[in-house]
Amino acid sequence: MDRRKARSIDEIGQLLIVGFDGAEITPQVSSLLKRLQPAGVILFARNIKNPEQTWRLLRDSQKCVATPLFACVDLEGGTVDRFRDVLGAAPSAADVFVTGDRKLFRRHGEIIGANCRALGFNVDFAPVLDLAFEASRSVMGTRAVAADPRETITYAREFLAGLQDERVLGCGKHFPGLGEGQLDSHHQLPVIEKPLQRLWAEDLLPYRTLRRQLPMVMISHAAYPQVTRDRTPASLSKVWITDILRKKIGYRNLIVSDDLEMGGVLAAAPVGEAGVDFVRAGGDLCLICHREEYILQAYEALRKTAERDSKFARRVAEATRRVLAFKKKLASRSTRGPSGATVEKLTRRLWEFGEQVRLEPFSRQADKRRSRS
Repeated sequence: MDRRKARSIDEIGQLLIVGFDGAEITPQVSSLLKRLQPAGVILFARNIKNPEQTWRLLRDSQKCVATPLFACVDLEGGTVDRFRDVLGAAPSAADVFVTGDRKLFRRHGEIIGANCRALGFNVDFAPVLDLAFEASRSVMGTRAVAADPRETITYAREFLAGLQDERVLGCGKHFPGLGEGQLDSHHQLPVIEKPLQRLWAEDLLPYRTLRRQLPMVMISHAAYPQVTRDRTPASLSKVWITDILRKKIGYRNLIVSDDLEMGGVLAAAPVGEAGVDFVRAGGDLCLICHREEYILQAYEALRKTAERDSKFARRVAEATRRVLAFKKKLASRSTRGPSGATVEKLTRRLWEFGEQVRLEPFSRQADKRRSRS
């Protein structure tokens, strides 16, 4: 085995973002992180008990890993809000969008970004770029802002700028779009019968327009038979990841899978095979959020495939180079956890913003009535 190939195999962990149970680093979790040396970790409400504890958990995770970690969280506001019980509830993207105020769109990103930074996170898997079509209303709810892709772009551009102001990386999701999906990919495989021409003009327009502003793009576990001629999830599809996202759209930053434990992808392949197929298709970061056995299965499958398949080893080397180069952009982490005064300030700002979002539509209506009188 040549030196370059051996090095890429040693860095297999840089293709993984992993989740785990608990609010502190146990010996078992410490052993897992030290063995894998993953690119990042992701925390959920099950890990987040208070701001100081969360900051320590991320600090202790970093102590187990030699390279800077992507410290990730899903924080959109509304129904997807991991900080609800520790800082207060953030308004949903749809509620902010209804105000029609671009300054509030950006403020949404700034406040969520500031909360992330204070607790030790540097990546937020937001904003949602799925279009708010009627077909997916029962699944997406207030996570999607508009059926018009241009309106979605307006919100997302400002939200991303707000995150960037707070030195937090955003992630557009769920490529190529779940707006026509009628099933929840956490449990089943959505099959979206929509031709590429319509997808290009509608669902893909946010990715085309924002391709230089999106640090990461997350790939969905939905199938698009009119594009791929089969029911392969987009997350395992070279057509979608390499041919369309990389080449046709020209996206150059990091590509992350949606959670590879979700039913939508496990219906197509076991988690180890899914991880290999995602990377082979052109992906960079496999997201595995819960079970240690699944994380280890994916790690071993990636490693063994790279050992026996030179072409796949080159794909691994390409992905790890991109990941490691991108980590140089990460902002330095605070050496101290959030103080009580900081937490109080964040909570107050969040409440005030929520009140402003709630009252803004009424304020705008009052302004219109005054202008007519």
